[in-house]
Amino acid sequence: MRRYKQTVRRYLVYTLAALSFTACINKDEFFELRDRGGMDAAIWSTEGAVQLHLNRTYEVVMPQFPFQDNNSETAGGRVGVHYASDENYFPTSDQYTRAALGLQGVLGNNDVRFVGNKYGFNAGNNKYLDISRCNNAIKFIPQGTMPESSKKAILGQYHALRAMVYFDLVKVYGGVPLVLEPQDPENIQVSGRASARECFQAIITDLDSAINKLNNIEWQDENGRGKLTKLAATCLKAKVLLYWASPQFNPNNEAGRWDEALKANEEAYNLCLASGRELHPNYSTIFQTEGTANKEVIMVRTYSSTIERRGHDGERRSRPSSEGGSPHNGYRATTLLLNAYPMADGNKIGQSAYPYDDLMFWQNRDPRFKATIAYNGGEWPLSGNSTRKQWTYVGAINEGTLMGVYCKRFTTPSLPTSSVAYSSNIGGSGMDWIEMRFAEVILNYAECANETGNLALAKDMVRKIRVRAGIEQGTAGNDYGLGAASDQVKMRDLIINERMIEFAFEHKRNADLRRTRRMHLLSGSLTTIEIRLTNSNYKTELENIVNPSTGQRFRETINIEDRSVYSKYFSKVIVTPSGYQPYNIPEFHYFYTFHDDFVNTGVNIQPTIGWSGGTFDPLAD
Repeated sequence: MRRYKQTVRRYLVYTLAALSFTACINKDEFFELRDRGGMDAAIWSTEGAVQLHLNRTYEVVMPQFPFQDNNSETAGGRVGVHYASDENYFPTSDQYTRAALGLQGVLGNNDVRFVGNKYGFNAGNNKYLDISRCNNAIKFIPQGTMPESSKKAILGQYHALRAMVYFDLVKVYGGVPLVLEPQDPENIQVSGRASARECFQAIITDLDSAINKLNNIEWQDENGRGKLTKLAATCLKAKVLLYWASPQFNPNNEAGRWDEALKANEEAYNLCLASGRELHPNYSTIFQTEGTANKEVIMVRTYSSTIERRGHDGERRSRPSSEGGSPHNGYRATTLLLNAYPMADGNKIGQSAYPYDDLMFWQNRDPRFKATIAYNGGEWPLSGNSTRKQWTYVGAINEGTLMGVYCKRFTTPSLPTSSVAYSSNIGGSGMDWIEMRFAEVILNYAECANETGNLALAKDMVRKIRVRAGIEQGTAGNDYGLGAASDQVKMRDLIINERMIEFAFEHKRNADLRRTRRMHLLSGSLTTIEIRLTNSNYKTELENIVNPSTGQRFRETINIEDRSVYSKYFSKVIVTPSGYQPYNIPEFHYFYTFHDDFVNTGVNIQPTIGWSGGTFDPLAD
């Protein structure tokens, strides 16, 4: 223990040093959320040292680019539980995702490790260690001698960061142990699980403190990009209250919660407008446009391709093999996602003036379809080639791992193949991760308006999203395809579908399904599409016949928009992985339980009802 305390003290003094202690957890250590414990209290009076501590807190709290933590020890290697949805084909790559969806196997008490189960200073190792960083700063910075203006700006960020950690925990577990003070290692005070109501109250209190302390503070220079602001805290508070009002936490649909959520989301929306936020004009370049040029961004995690340990491998996970990629099933659309996109007039497949052709499935669709989905023969500029086409048929030349469809949203058209990989902690695209954007604020506001009986306002908000998307205006009474949403229930369904396509592959679908209690309603099988040659002999014609003047293969010259031409060469096949069951999610999975390490080393940490030995009701006051 003495050696461990010395390690912690050394970490706190230098603020960024990593702990080498990763031994098994024991009862005396799991909840030891360290206080200053012998370190020089002057650190809290030294702005540079505190800023380093704050930077590291951002590093472990701010959400990452999706799937960055998939193969690490984050969440005990079981992070796939939280990526589980009907949006992507990731279950075929991860057993815990399959179990979370009931496709193959079932989740046990030890299979949800979101809280973490080790001491370490990397993201996901231990959420309560992340909280302890914030607790220490919030307690001791006011006792230091930094200028009051500096204290306020820094404390505002710590309050918002602590709120983010607790919000993430509550979404997964319901009520959790609520630790808001530094803990004395000799007198641990963590005991039991607070109710979800108490946790939400603490989160809102933190966000109110952040809003107050960050008022009139603007981060002007490049170093300020990615820092939390009053606007971010205000929008996060509105989102938190949306969750508190939503069916996951409000199964009895208490109207007062929706009224409170509506007020908060209206304030967030208006503050966005007053702060100059607007929808980025081009949906396809939202993630490709960084800095002040993108006025849609509210909360962002910054990355760099040139600074060591500040990159990610998202580009390689999205790109096809022919362009230096290693395509990831988390970016492979299911047929459910493909079919969720409306037609060009905003109406559903089968309810539109536009006919739907199942073979030529990309035609006459919501423009967000082509901005998101790379399909066989469609244009996908990469490596500086603005007219490049992507071929996805089985056996296509120069493609190793092959998908029937790819995700285009997180790729950089100008990035050369040689620079795609994030290797030896450097490189890749350096694309920033946008955790919250104005479109989410708009759709949150729309949902609150609909649930409080204001259908016209809800439509007005969704209309803004669809205008930006490029959906056709249509006729009066059914402009932008909103005519079919003629009552609250239909509008509710439209909004959840709108979220699915607007935020495709942005890692929001799992939370949306859980928040709205639609996860257990998923039915049918996990399916995606494959494109196959109608005759294997066509491979020679398509690939080996080359124009000697241009170097183009014959396939580059065919008109894929002509059905008679396309159908000659290609067919579409729905594929289902072998041995999988239909979606089958138990209702008690809306609140997971803590793993045994956490339960056994804590004090009165009850398992969640529905799970083995469960006695804690996440919704009880």
